[in-house]
Amino acid sequence: MPTSIPSTSAAARPGASDRLPPRGAIIIATLLVSAFVVILNETAMNVAISTLVADPVLGIDERAAQWLTTAFMLTMAVVIPTTGWLMARFSTRSLYLAAMAAFVLGTLVAGIAPSFPLLLLGRVVQASGTAVVFPLLMTTVMQLVPPARRGAFMGTISLVMSVAPALGPTLSGAILQVASWRWIFLGIAPLALIMLITGSRTLRRGDVQAPPRLDLVSIPLAALGFGGLVYGLSLIGAEGLPAWQLPVALAVGVLALVAFVARQLRLQRTDDALLDLRTFRHPPFTASITVMVIAMAAMFGTLILLPLILQDSLGLEPLQVGLITLPGALLMGLLGPVVGNLYDRWGPRPLVIPGAVVVLAALVLYTQLSTTTPWWLVLIMQMVLSLGFAFTFPPLFTVSLGSLPAHLYGHGSAVLSTVQQVAGAAGTAAFVTIMATRQAQLVEVGVSSGDALLEGARLAFMGAAALWVLGVIATLRLRKPADAVPDEPEHAGVGEAGAAGPTAGSAAAAAPAPTGPTAPAP
Repeated sequence: MPTSIPSTSAAARPGASDRLPPRGAIIIATLLVSAFVVILNETAMNVAISTLVADPVLGIDERAAQWLTTAFMLTMAVVIPTTGWLMARFSTRSLYLAAMAAFVLGTLVAGIAPSFPLLLLGRVVQASGTAVVFPLLMTTVMQLVPPARRGAFMGTISLVMSVAPALGPTLSGAILQVASWRWIFLGIAPLALIMLITGSRTLRRGDVQAPPRLDLVSIPLAALGFGGLVYGLSLIGAEGLPAWQLPVALAVGVLALVAFVARQLRLQRTDDALLDLRTFRHPPFTASITVMVIAMAAMFGTLILLPLILQDSLGLEPLQVGLITLPGALLMGLLGPVVGNLYDRWGPRPLVIPGAVVVLAALVLYTQLSTTTPWWLVLIMQMVLSLGFAFTFPPLFTVSLGSLPAHLYGHGSAVLSTVQQVAGAAGTAAFVTIMATRQAQLVEVGVSSGDALLEGARLAFMGAAALWVLGVIATLRLRKPADAVPDEPEHAGVGEAGAAGPTAGSAAAAAPAPTGPTAPAP
């Protein structure tokens, strides 16, 4: 029988039951599988660039093909900052169905696209749905899961966040060995459609509390700020571009982002911010985000460089490249729930600090790569890196959102997801720029392209290791948040209403606290 998300006001109180509300597990499972399906496609294009360039129907070069990844990240960066407001405005069911419908439509358009512009359009529509699903999952878990069990559930979420991007190249590499690149999309479309139908049956329509006012100025500022920044970062290291394009993109992004932040600081006084930045008033949230920025930059930078190294320097096939990344992804998946359970018992520091040290060791190992390095040793390096991230991400998710009061869960999820995208773009840009710059220098003095690429990659990993030292230091500030975080003064009258759903706004703050299980369902 369809159901709505139950009230979690009981779960938000100290001493509440550790059990999920009725059918809460089904709701979370639906969102979890959906998130895995949509995020899987985010990195699926990484090993398909050469195949797309060789397709005479598309008639594109490598620079155009790279836009399939760049446009996806750009759309995510534009849409994600609005998800906090969207979760306050629409019910969970409505938002979920819209997001999954967009993903299914975009996937089908990309799969049957007769030209590159339509393929690119399909990727943009895909990304608009993907951008909503993950913050929706994070917020729903915070609403439904009692504090004593959040670590275990966040461990499972880390499986999606870490394994799906790593599994994307493996899946696409296997498909490209036996079929057209179109099946990268057409193969995933039925799964997404099944989850769309499942969600429509699992979640029922629910009432929504009065939403915050939509600020029409904040939307273009967010698009120009986050979109411009991600686009500018993606241009770093690109060749054949007008000299003005990179500095203009970065300048527009930075200036618009400053204006966006200033406007949100003013609007949040009346609970009308598109992205509420009061999340950063909570030190554990800020510390977690700091570590997350560096971790995401390192992970996405590694994911973009490794296929290039393995194919261009070590001469491996796309399927072999995918298989080398697979064991590390599986390791993270298996350890995610385990680490989450350990977090519930021990807190973050006994897990994150050793995990951060292991990540540092893996990055140092990558600086030793050479053309004679056997594939199995690269496999071990990747597994060591995955091991470190497996002990890092679940506690970071749990500490960041668990340190917020209930009325900020939606905005905290939006901030977390936005940071992931911007940090991923920054990490990719930094790794590629360092590698390409060093490669060009060496090629000019007669070094072969493959050897020069590998030397540039080693330099990039060296820079990442140096930056990660700051991440290790930041982990020392992590603390396990209290089971119940009190509302801020301007929300003192909300009582337990904030726990019923991701509804912010002055109207919600003024409403009387609901009692019993009759709180409005998202």
